[in-house]
Amino acid sequence: MAVTLYGEMALIGGTGNPELASEISAHLKTPLVGREIIDYPNENIFIRLERSVRSQDVFIIQPTCSPVNRNIMELLIMIDTVKRASAGRITAVIPYYGYGRTDKKDQPRVPITARLIADMIGTAGADRVLLIDLHAQQLQGFFSIAVDEISAFPILAKYWLEKRLKNAVVVAPDVGAAKRSRNFAEVLDVPLAIIEKRRLSNLPESKAFNVIGHVKGMHAIIYDDEIDTAGTLMEAAHALRKRGVLSVSACVTHAVLSPPAIERIRKARLQELVVTNTIPLKPEKRLPNIKVLTVAGLVGDVIDSIHRGQSVGTAIDKHEEACGLPAVNDD
Repeated sequence: MAVTLYGEMALIGGTGNPELASEISAHLKTPLVGREIIDYPNENIFIRLERSVRSQDVFIIQPTCSPVNRNIMELLIMIDTVKRASAGRITAVIPYYGYGRTDKKDQPRVPITARLIADMIGTAGADRVLLIDLHAQQLQGFFSIAVDEISAFPILAKYWLEKRLKNAVVVAPDVGAAKRSRNFAEVLDVPLAIIEKRRLSNLPESKAFNVIGHVKGMHAIIYDDEIDTAGTLMEAAHALRKRGVLSVSACVTHAVLSPPAIERIRKARLQELVVTNTIPLKPEKRLPNIKVLTVAGLVGDVIDSIHRGQSVGTAIDKHEEACGLPAVNDD
C-alpha cells in the first residue's frame, strides 16, 4: 500500500516554463499554488506565496534554461521562500539542468559549475531534486540530497515507433552519445551509426570527420540529449548526406536552440526535428519541421510516486509499458 510520508501535495511553477507547470498541474488534478514574482528595477527578484504551504509536500517546477542565471536565482529564492514558509519537504523539479555540460575540470584553472549549482540547490533548502536526461550521469553524484533522474526516452521512442519508418538508422552525433543512441536503435529495431568528431577549441563549434556504420540509402535519425547552437547537428547532417542517406531527422530531449541554431537548422534541411517541452519553445523558433512532445504526463506520474512514497522506477516502468516499449539491455 502506498504511504504518504509528508503532508498534502503542493505544486509551484516558476517563470522558467509556466506552460509545462500548468500541464503537470492538469495531469495531477492539483492546482498550482499562487505566487507573486517581481523583478525589481535593481534586478533583485522578489517572491511571495499566496497561501500557506506549512507541512506540505512541495514540488517546485523550474528549469534553469534561458535566461539561465536568472532562472537559477529564481529557483534558489523560491526554495528559500518555501523553506521559510515551513514546508514539510521540498523537491526541486528541474526539467533542464543548466550548466550541466560544465561537469569536469578538463583543463587548468576552470570551474566545475555543475557541482556549484548542485551545492547551491541543497544549501537553499531543497530536500531532493527531480531531473530529466542529464548531459552526463556523474552529475547525479554532485548533489548531497536525494536525486531522481528520469528520461524522455520512452516518449521519443514511442513517436518514432508509431511512424513505422522503413529502412531507418539511428545516428549518434559523437562517440559520447553512442550508448544512449544504441539503446534508442535497439528499441526501434534499427542499426546504429556513429559520427566521429573532434572539438577544436572552447568555442561552440566542432567538426565532423567520419561516419562509422552503413547509412547509404537509409533514413537517418540523429539522437542526442540536447541541441544547443546546432553546430554538431548541421555538420552531422552534412556528413550523412555526403554518404548517401535518403533523409536526415533529429530527435533530442532538450531544445536549447541558442543562436544561431534556427538558421543552422534551416540550412541542415532536416526532414523533422523532434524535441520535448522541457524547455519552452518561443514562437520565433517553431519552425514547420519541429515537433514538440510533452513530458508532463511522465513528470506528473513520477511526482505522484515520490509524494506517495512509491518506487520511481516502478512508475517509469509502467509509463514505458504504456508506451509499448520493449525492455532494453542497458549493460
